Order: sequence, then structure tokens, then C-alpha cells
Amino acid sequence: MEKRIFSAVLISIGLLWLWAAVAPKLFPDLMKRPVPVASTIVPAPPPPAPSSSAGPSPTSTPMPAATSVGQAPATPQAAIPPVAAAGLIETTVDAPNFVARFSNHGAQLVSFRLKNYHAKDGNQVELVKARDASRTDFPFAVEASDANVSRKANGAFYQVSDRTESGNRILEYRFSDGTFAVTKTFRVSSQYLFSYSIAISPASPFRVAIGPGIRTLEREEKDSQFIITGNGVVQRDDSLKVIHREKADKTSLLGTVQYVGIEDNYFLTALRPEKPSVGVLHAIDVPAGAKNDLRRELYAAVNAGPDGVVSGSAFFGPKETYTLDQYGFEKTLQFGMFGIIARFLLVGLVAINKFTRNYGFAIIVLTILIKIVLYPLQHKWIVSMKKMQKLQPKMEAIKARYKKAKTDPEQRQKMNTDMMKLYQQEGINPAGGCLPFALQVPILWGFYNLLSHAIELRHAPFILWIHDLSGKDPYYITPLLMMITMFIQQAMTPTTGDAAQKRMFYIMPVVMGWIFKELPSGVVLYYLMQNVLTIAQQLIMNKFWKDHPSEVQAA
Repeated sequence: MEKRIFSAVLISIGLLWLWAAVAPKLFPDLMKRPVPVASTIVPAPPPPAPSSSAGPSPTSTPMPAATSVGQAPATPQAAIPPVAAAGLIETTVDAPNFVARFSNHGAQLVSFRLKNYHAKDGNQVELVKARDASRTDFPFAVEASDANVSRKANGAFYQVSDRTESGNRILEYRFSDGTFAVTKTFRVSSQYLFSYSIAISPASPFRVAIGPGIRTLEREEKDSQFIITGNGVVQRDDSLKVIHREKADKTSLLGTVQYVGIEDNYFLTALRPEKPSVGVLHAIDVPAGAKNDLRRELYAAVNAGPDGVVSGSAFFGPKETYTLDQYGFEKTLQFGMFGIIARFLLVGLVAINKFTRNYGFAIIVLTILIKIVLYPLQHKWIVSMKKMQKLQPKMEAIKARYKKAKTDPEQRQKMNTDMMKLYQQEGINPAGGCLPFALQVPILWGFYNLLSHAIELRHAPFILWIHDLSGKDPYYITPLLMMITMFIQQAMTPTTGDAAQKRMFYIMPVVMGWIFKELPSGVVLYYLMQNVLTIAQQLIMNKFWKDHPSEVQAA
């Protein structure tokens, strides 16, 4: 019987896994809003020819020479009027959801702070990673095969033109030393997606890069089984590939890409070229920590065309479900094998949270709703266990007739046949209790991935000592309560008297408690509430059967 139950569990989980794999294809529009992608972003026009303006052309630390950046034919170039600024100018774009700061030193993005997302120290999340002041590799730096091109493009002080058109802030940066010119144009609106255009004359092989990495980690925030920061992502032919930071090659040519970027669980920075372009991920090893440890960080880049121009749109922002769906980055939000279930749960939690104003209470309400939906199956399981308990004397009598069943395969086969006949006569399905358990597996897995990847629940507080439902319980109180409720639940559950089954029932709470102690506290809260509700259900049913013995007989 135990083998049949085990097989039934595996089959149930397999069917649920198949559903999770097929459902996204059957319901591709789940949770998407009918919003056109980048509806208010207008691609930046090709940059105009530089105007004359005298000024110094400072030098800076050169970028490492870039390889395989695409070749451009050499063409004769007429004299270019010098254009430069006398010194440092920083321009701030203050939008409702973010504050972006651009510098004319290299015409790069030096800060991108998200107003609605904060670190645990209270500071706004900064998506431009901190770096040494001598480095000139902020987002939108130029990486060229010719080191002189990189040095000039990234070390110059550009002349700045700042204007507003149709609600878009247009920043145009121009530099020329008389023989070499660079123009960078950024068109920023109130959205996380903004456009860029970079042109170099005379045309030279180069690429534009963002990185290294994504955001500066908080003091207590380290790469773990829950948080992975700085992985590369690339989408080609509508297929997303994640390239793990530590396994990335020094330089990876990715072919023609739809977009390429860097991500962690909650945030994304990405470049989407306007024209078919080759994407590149390349890595550097930078010092990390006080022990001279090295940490591999990635850059994401897009190659310029033969005309010396690269343009497109860039995304710097949170991995909010609706936002990613709106801009076409939805595949970067990966909820795992049971992603379709995680999305249903997220929809429910967001809707409930509008009333509870607390995601912890929203999890409790959603747990009650799930319990109501699963009640018929769980009721059937308890009734089945009651019937099995009543049949225990008859089952023991069958086992007594086949005392050598453990060593004699023929006797064991006959005993199993007699057991199945008994089950059929009494109308009992011995695997009837497996389905409620099997249904809990994808829901638990969905909650786990939801709380580990949904930014809506990042740093979401509950009550008392639980200040972050996406992190573990700091005092392990909820895992301990979960273990206690599991013991109570097992003690109240009807059993068949099988010694092996009883041992399993009492070992499971300890095993589950050990596993759950490091999981997000929101997952533990869900399972704890499931146990509490199951105990209440069992108390009500025991009371009903005590007061209605005829129902017990009918069961």
C-alpha cells in the first residue's frame, strides 16, 4: 500500500508539473495590461553635426580595450569644429518614480535612484553601482577596439544641451577635439524606459555598455539561495537566457539580441537596440571585502552599426509585474516551475492588500480562501482516514493470514490482492489522501518563488518582530510554531495504526521545521495558517461525529 501511495504522490506531482509547464502557453496573457510597449517613449533622432565651441579636452583613465565590437569601414573625414565644456556639469532628472543624474564627464549616467524602493537603512535604492572616483565606466560608457577612442569618449567634458519636448527631457552631449567627435542623446520621460543614441565620427568599432553589476548590495545582503545579484540576461528570438555571474566568460558574444541586461531578484537594467545589433556580456573581477576577495561583475553592451551609431531604449527599474509586462521584459520575472500558480497568488495578494494594507494579513486571508477551495478534498481525505481506522481489525486479520509476506513475494502478492478487495468492498481509495498533499506542493513552491522574486513583497512588514516577509524569521518563532501545530495536527489525525506511518507522521514536523527555518517568513506564515485551519477543521469534524454517531457509521 505504501508503494502505491508513494506512486500516486509522484504521479500527482508530475501532473501538476505538466500543468505548470503547459499553462503559460494556454494563458499567455495572464496579468498583462493592454498597454502598448513604451507608448510615450519616442526614439531619439539621429544626432546633428556638432557646432563649434572652444574648450579643453581632459584626459582620464582609459577603458580596457574592447574586443569584437563590430567593424566599421575607414572613410576620409573632414575637419570637425572643436566642441567641449570647461568643466564638470551634472544634470538631474527628477521624475515621479526616480531621480536620474547625468554627468557631462564622459556623458554618462552616474546615478539612478528609485523613489519608491528603499534599502533597510532607509536610503533609496541606487541602480548605478558605486565605484572608485578614478574609473570612467559608468552606464553608457563607450568601449572601443581603439583605446584612444575609449579614452577620449569617456574622459572628455561634453557640451550639454538640455530642453523639454512633449513632456520628454532631452539631454544632448557633444564633444569634438577637431578630428574626433562624439554625440550622445538621452530622451527621458516619467517612465522607467528612456531612449539613447550615441554616434562617433569618424566611424569606429565600438559598443555602449552598462554596468558593472547592478546596484550596491546592502551590508547584510549577500548572494544566497534567495538573492542572486548581477546575473546577465539576454533575449533572442523571444527566448530568455540567464547567464550566471560567476560562470560568465570574460567576453560573451550573444548574437543579434532583442535586449541584454543585468538583473537580480528585484531589479533590472537592460539595453534594447533600435536596430538589429549584437549583444555582449563581459566580466571583470573587482576587489570585494577586506580579505582581498574578488567578485566577478558583468557589463551588458550593444555593438554600434557600421555607420558608427547605436541607438535604442534602456530600462532601469524594479521588476514589478505590471511594469515588466508593459515594457516587454516580462520573461525576466521568473517564478520557477510553478510560475503560473505564483502569478495567480500574486494577483490575489495584491488585490487583498488593497483592503488589508498589510501583506502579512493578505497572506492570512488568501490562506483562508485556499483552505475553503481545498476543503472538499481535505474533508474526503479525513473521511477516508476514518474509514481506514475502522477497517484496521480486518486489515490486521488479513496480515495475520500471510505471516511470511515480508519474505515470500507470492504471499505478499496475495495479501495485497486481499487488501484491495477489502478496500473495494468498503468503498475506500487508499491513495485518496495523496491529492490534498500533492496540491499543497505547487502552492508552497509558488509562495516560495513569489516571496523570493516579487518586488511587491520585498521588505514588506507584518507585525511585531517580522519586518520583512521576504526574509527569514530572525528569531525562528514562526517555524517553531509551525512545528508545534504540525505535531498537534498529526496527533488529531485519524491513523491506520501502521507503525511506519506513525513514525513518519512524527518525524515530518521536525524535518519540515528544519527546512522552513531559512525560508521567507511569508512562506512559513502561510503553512502555519494552513496547520491552524486544519486543526480547527479537525476539531469541528470530531465534534460533529461525536454528536452524530450515525454519521460515523455511514462514513
